[in-house]
Amino acid sequence: MAQVIQDQPAEHAVGDLTDELTAYMERKGLRSTSQRRLVSEVFFSAEGHYSIDEVLAMARAKDPKVGYATVYRTMKLLVACGLANERQFGDTVTRFEIARHDSHHDHLICIECKRIVEFEDDEIEAQQEALAKRYGFRLVSHKHELYGVCPACRDK
Repeated sequence: MAQVIQDQPAEHAVGDLTDELTAYMERKGLRSTSQRRLVSEVFFSAEGHYSIDEVLAMARAKDPKVGYATVYRTMKLLVACGLANERQFGDTVTRFEIARHDSHHDHLICIECKRIVEFEDDEIEAQQEALAKRYGFRLVSHKHELYGVCPACRDK
């Protein structure tokens, strides 16, 4: 049975992600600026699928001086260090989500309102493994995206 994943991160997870970023930056000799910290903390706290413009708006709500370039570079840094994934869900907008190292999830995407629902389903995972095995593949990763119309949009 499919299980919908909750959209709110655990409080300790934000601190853990921030610690991972800090350690990565120290290893790479990168500077930790207050705006870079703000952007990463806003992103880690918001958990979801956000474009750079959406992350920028969240960061500017806390500090109006945060610039687009800072958000862009910070999101690219989060991807480079493995703390964020870049995704495109059937449109040209790149969205970012927190990279979960301990679990895998798939997505349902509404083609009308663009709502994204994360879910896990052991049966789908098992079927994918069986299919790969049947054709001699060893799965390394995959992206499973299902597009449709959500209940709210159907009811309109």
